[in-house]
Amino acid sequence: MSTRTKPPAPLEAVAGAFLARYEARPEHDATRARAAALFRAGGLPSPREEPWHYTTLRPLADAVFDAPPADPAPLLALLPDIAAARLIFAHGRFRADLSVLPTGITVRTGAPAWGRLARPAIEKLVALNTMLAEDGAEIEVAEGVDAGTLILASLATGGAFHPRHAIRLGRGARLTLLEVNIGTGAYLNNPVFSVSVADDANLTHLRIQTEAPDAFHLSTLYAEVGAHGTYDSFLLSLGGRLARMEVHARLAGEKSAAHLNAAQLLGGSQHADFTTVVTHDAPSTTSRQTVKNVLTGRSRGVFQGKIEVSRGAQKTDGYQMNQALLLSGEAEIDSKPQLEIYADDVKCSHGATVGELDPDQLFYLRSRGVPEAEARSLLVRAFLDEALDPITHDAARETMEGMIATWWEQQTP
Repeated sequence: MSTRTKPPAPLEAVAGAFLARYEARPEHDATRARAAALFRAGGLPSPREEPWHYTTLRPLADAVFDAPPADPAPLLALLPDIAAARLIFAHGRFRADLSVLPTGITVRTGAPAWGRLARPAIEKLVALNTMLAEDGAEIEVAEGVDAGTLILASLATGGAFHPRHAIRLGRGARLTLLEVNIGTGAYLNNPVFSVSVADDANLTHLRIQTEAPDAFHLSTLYAEVGAHGTYDSFLLSLGGRLARMEVHARLAGEKSAAHLNAAQLLGGSQHADFTTVVTHDAPSTTSRQTVKNVLTGRSRGVFQGKIEVSRGAQKTDGYQMNQALLLSGEAEIDSKPQLEIYADDVKCSHGATVGELDPDQLFYLRSRGVPEAEARSLLVRAFLDEALDPITHDAARETMEGMIATWWEQQTP
C-alpha cells in the first residue's frame, strides 16, 4: 500500500517560501521570532476571514519574484517634479545616493522602524512584514516645527520586500508627506506604517500607488491622533495587479480628526482593495471618508470602511461615502460601509452608490459638438473632482490630476 503526500495549497506554499526566507536569515531576534511564530500558525489571510472576504491573495502563487532586480535609478524620472527633500527606497532598502535629506526633520534609516502601533498578532501581513523587514524610515518632527513637504518614494523592478516606516509628529508640528510607490516588472511591496500625531499637530499624507502592472502592493498603516490633532490623507490608487491599502486610525484625543479619502482607477483585470477602520476613542472627534472608484474592463474595486465609536466618544461626527462609476459591464465593485456605535450623542452616516455615466449628460455634451471620447472624459473628471477637492497642496494635486489624465488616455481607444 502506497501513500501520497498531499501537496500544499497554493497559499500554503507561498507562506512556506516566506518562512524559508526567514529561516535563512543570519539572525533571529525576539521581535522577528514572535512574528514568525504567528505567521507560521496563521499563514496568509484568505477570503474565509471577514476582512478579506472580497480579496484573495491566490494570484501570489502564480507570481515569480526571484529575478534579479534591475537598477531602479531610471524610475526617478517618473517621480513628481516637486521641489522637496526626498527619501528613496529601492527594493525596500534606503538609497542615500538617490535621496535628498531634509533639514529640520530627524530621519533614521538602516533598520526597520518598528513604531509602537502595529499588531502582528491580528493582521497577518504585518506579521509577515515584521518577520522579514530589513529597512525603513523613522521620521520625527519636533514640537512646533513646520517641516514643509517630504517625499517618501519606493522604487522597484523585482523581488519581494517589506519596508517598515514610523512617522512621529511632536505637539503642534506639521508635515506634508508625499508617498509614491512606482516600479516595473513583477514584485511584492508589503510596507507597514506607524503614524503618531501628537496634540495640535497636523500630518497631511498624500499617497500615490502606481505600481507596475504585474506587481502586488499590500500595505498596512496605523495612525494615532492626539487632542486637536489631524491626520489628513488621500490615496490615489492606479497601478498593480493586486493592491490592498489597509488603514487603522485611532482618534485618541478630544477634538482630533482623521480624513481618509481615496480614488481608485482600475482597468483590465486589476483588483484594488481600500479597507479602513476609524476608531473614535475620545469626545468631539471627527472623521471623513470619501472614496471614488472608476472601473473599466474586468477590474474589481473593493471598499470596506468601518467607523467604531466607543462609549466615551460622545459628540462624535463621522461620515463615510463610497461612490463607484462602472464603465464596463464586466467591472465590479464591492462596497461595505459600516457603523459600530456605543455612544448615544453622535452624528454618524454612511452610504454607497454605484452607477454608469449619465446618458442624459452625455447626450447634452454630444449635442453641443463635444466628441464622445472627450465628453466621457469630462464626466469622469467631474466625478473625481470631489475626491480631489480636499487636497490643498497645489503641486501634489496637479501631479495627481496629470496622472489621472494619463490613465484615462490609456483606457480610451
